[in-house]
Amino acid sequence: MLDVFITSRVRRKIIVVFAKYPDFKTHVRGLSKLIKEDAGNIQRELKRLEKGKFLIVTKRGNTLIYQTNKQFPLLKELQSMVIKSQNLSDRKNQSKTIG
Repeated sequence: MLDVFITSRVRRKIIVVFAKYPDFKTHVRGLSKLIKEDAGNIQRELKRLEKGKFLIVTKRGNTLIYQTNKQFPLLKELQSMVIKSQNLSDRKNQSKTIG
């Protein structure tokens, strides 16, 4: 369902992770392993989400650490959309296995 509004698959996966787990902190390679996407694509999308103020970046040594900006004005709405979207997806999958 989110794919209608967020057309980038990688960006959608990143938003889902950070919206569901607002205390989650990670670097590019860690996120790459988690969502099974190319680190270069992830880095590009992380920069876009940082520019849009959805993510906060801190530097630890040579590593950039990304986390959810809890002051992001649309965070609650995004979290609600992610949960609803996953609930709809779960219902569709259940009906396919039943029917």
